[in-house]
Amino acid sequence: MFISDNNKKTFKSIVLLDEMVNGSHQFQTVANGDDSVLEPLFIELMSKGYVVTSGINYKITDKGQQVLDTFMKRYTEYLKVYDVFSFVDLEKGEFAFARYYDFDSDDAWADFTNDQRFDDLRIAVALFKKIDPAEIVFMSFINENRFDTKSNGWQMDLVSDNSWNEIEEICKTAIKPEEVGEDAMLDMIGQGAELMIKLIEEEKQQEQNNGNYGQSTETVVEEETVEYYQPYYDPYYVSPIWLLPLFLW
Repeated sequence: MFISDNNKKTFKSIVLLDEMVNGSHQFQTVANGDDSVLEPLFIELMSKGYVVTSGINYKITDKGQQVLDTFMKRYTEYLKVYDVFSFVDLEKGEFAFARYYDFDSDDAWADFTNDQRFDDLRIAVALFKKIDPAEIVFMSFINENRFDTKSNGWQMDLVSDNSWNEIEEICKTAIKPEEVGEDAMLDMIGQGAELMIKLIEEEKQQEQNNGNYGQSTETVVEEETVEYYQPYYDPYYVSPIWLLPLFLW
């Protein structure tokens, strides 16, 4: 079993905390309508000190904000470090992301990556580095906006088993490190690290060319990114941010 009950509770809670901080939805302490199915989770979050009541609404605490901040740091690393392994041609040793900046539209990129020669190696890399594969798939769902809190009935979708069963199935059927072989895994992860650094440098270059380099907080963060991610040249390296527990249930 790849996804535990604590996994499910953690992932549901991340969606709620993110909506409380970055969304527009107000969760009332006396839940009604679609929000009523979320009440048991809010009660547990409150009992553990991740949310409190503020008037008629729930409000995130500093403890809850720390959880969300830790997760978002991990999510940023997922996008940089692990997403590059989404489309890999194992026979040719090619990464689709090596040509990412060759495409002018999302549709053209999607057409290119839809080629059957590409395999998704994100789970294999996560398992090789001893990172929870369920969290990697959950992050891919977030990146695809699978937990759309602006859609009707999202609350029921969140508490139902559909998404979590799908994550379990993806983890179960994904290519595993032993299917690739240790030497091939080491070589692939090494190539992925080199490509990741090149993509980060290309991103910075494009920002400079577009005239907005250094003009936003996000860009300032990017200035330190290459140095931050260089330890990933070691195929076994895992940032300490992944070793911190998110919630203490």
